[in-house]
Amino acid sequence: MTAFEALNSRIVACERCLRLREWCSEVAQVKRKSFASEEYWGRPVPNFGDPAATGLIVGLAPAAHGANRTGRMFTGDRSGDWLYRALFEAGLASQAEAVAAGDGLALRGVLITATCHCAPPANKPLPSEIAECEGHLVDTVALRPWRAVLCLGGVAWGRALAVLGAPGRPKFGHGVEASWPGGPLMIGSYHPSQQNTFTGRLTREMLADVVGRFARTL
Repeated sequence: MTAFEALNSRIVACERCLRLREWCSEVAQVKRKSFASEEYWGRPVPNFGDPAATGLIVGLAPAAHGANRTGRMFTGDRSGDWLYRALFEAGLASQAEAVAAGDGLALRGVLITATCHCAPPANKPLPSEIAECEGHLVDTVALRPWRAVLCLGGVAWGRALAVLGAPGRPKFGHGVEASWPGGPLMIGSYHPSQQNTFTGRLTREMLADVVGRFARTL
């Protein structure tokens, strides 16, 4: 078993946060009406992408009826529709859509992880739950030297900077960059959540810009 596979096995088996485990299991049993015929994943969602990646994307947490249903990061929800389309257009994904774990999607040079691997109620993990899950982010970062890290949202930005040992804490903002000797290029982006995309806070062009910069670094 490779280090990548071993880490994913540890993530899926994690039971540290009782509130999150109970919530994910409840959602998987009750389900959303439109997905009533589907079997939900209902467990912590493992990292997804190229095991030999040099680029890392850090999100917040799985969506209750997205990755908590499909078992794959950013798959089966609107946030994933935006992210994978941008990755495909930048040459980092084999297709623009992410519907289910067996849909043939493959990433090139990119690995996707999260600050919290379980779907939280109201899409808001508690600080204590992010802290409990940080060991998985530490292990993900330790897999290899990364050339670039794209952080989706302020929480991902802050936790990734801390885990990577960045000197200082550059303020988060869309399109902000940070780098230091021996470290990767850090790029910040607003999260492609419906709250941001429906309101126009994040546009397709804005996301394409940061993903393009990320891709060129790789």
